[in-house]
Amino acid sequence: MVGYANGLRFAHPSANPPYESELVESFMRRIAFLRALMLASALLGVTPAAAEIRIIQSPGGQVGPFLDLFEKVRESGERVVIDGPCLSACTLVLSIVPGERICVTKRAVLGFHAARSVDRRGRFYAEPEASVAVLAAYPGPVRDWISRRGGLSSRLLLLKGRDLAAIYPRCR
Repeated sequence: MVGYANGLRFAHPSANPPYESELVESFMRRIAFLRALMLASALLGVTPAAAEIRIIQSPGGQVGPFLDLFEKVRESGERVVIDGPCLSACTLVLSIVPGERICVTKRAVLGFHAARSVDRRGRFYAEPEASVAVLAAYPGPVRDWISRRGGLSSRLLLLKGRDLAAIYPRCR
């Protein structure tokens, strides 16, 4: 089921999310599958649809729903317009939707941090393996930008303005 929150269309999370190690494995399998599918689509000359998704504001959240949503967006051929803050798990759009179908406005801000999970008591803890997987899945220019700023950590890195426009085109 698809819904709307914070200006971003999203898929509702399942009641029982998998353990973090399963999420990392699932994420890596999805990325490999998506890359193969994108290559096959390019070879077949599939053209994207004219519709678009506009990200106005997304603080992020659990990874699973974002992966599901962005897979559906990729399959639909829709263009993604980033028109405000796209933070944390929202940035997975860069790993899943082909870069030529992503554009940014002057209001666009991408926020990156290391992967983390929450235990049953509500405490956050780092997930270094997941952080490595997520960083590897980002396009090269995004990975390089993050690396030049010290890599993924608990600190939020904000990609915006000229730096962002150097990687993704402005929306027309």
